[in-house]
Amino acid sequence: VTFTISSPANAVIGRYNLTLRVTSGNKVFSRYLGQFVLLFNPWCPGDDVYMSNENERQEYVLNENGIIFVGNARYIEARGWYYGQFQDLLNICLTMLDLSLYYRQDPAMDVSRRGDPKYVGRVISSMINGNDNDNGVLLGKWQGSFHSHENPSRWDGSVVILKKWRQDNYRPVQYGQCWVFAGVMCTVLRCLGIPTRLVSNFNSAHDVDRNLSIDKYYDSSGRSLNISKDSTWDYHVWNESWFIRPDLGRPYNGWQVLDATPQEQSR
Repeated sequence: VTFTISSPANAVIGRYNLTLRVTSGNKVFSRYLGQFVLLFNPWCPGDDVYMSNENERQEYVLNENGIIFVGNARYIEARGWYYGQFQDLLNICLTMLDLSLYYRQDPAMDVSRRGDPKYVGRVISSMINGNDNDNGVLLGKWQGSFHSHENPSRWDGSVVILKKWRQDNYRPVQYGQCWVFAGVMCTVLRCLGIPTRLVSNFNSAHDVDRNLSIDKYYDSSGRSLNISKDSTWDYHVWNESWFIRPDLGRPYNGWQVLDATPQEQSR
């Protein structure tokens, strides 16, 4: 007997059990055939992550190596990064979804939304950092000594970080900073089939009071007052993933911003 499976383009991603059931009269015979994994498919025109350009699919889905730009506007440094999304990481990435707060709070709702790349991106964004989640992949640190754990500048790829996270029973790996969070997140999203890239921004304006400006205050004598919490960072690195936005409309289809660095409260 030969049979085929045809899944909807918006089917929920994840692990599926495949069972053959035969009914004969009043008797039912069942046999477990195995398990398969369903992912997002950038080659499928009906999928929300469909990317029509083959060269872009090769770069943003299949490429396991990349460069992350860090430093400052006057001295930009190019760091090599090994994403390694095909290096036996799929089970780790799928387990990451099941360890999220979203799943623990409402498993049925969470699983039902796993066919939506913007929802999956949001869940993965929260899981890459462990600052607000006991099971997150990386703990962020920007000041003080790193001697007891890994200095963020020493990481050069995602594979060792994700496998260490699993080996340590899903306790956060220490430590990460923005480019490390972005590199690991790119690996996980590409592994799940979502086209993803990194973006580096220099002289990166950091506005904390939502007025879309960097505010500075001075007294009547021209002396600077340390009032504003706004700042300008040397650089910041985040991710963009490619998918459509039926919730916002066609003009907003394409690259979508995701930032896993936990320096601001989520949501």
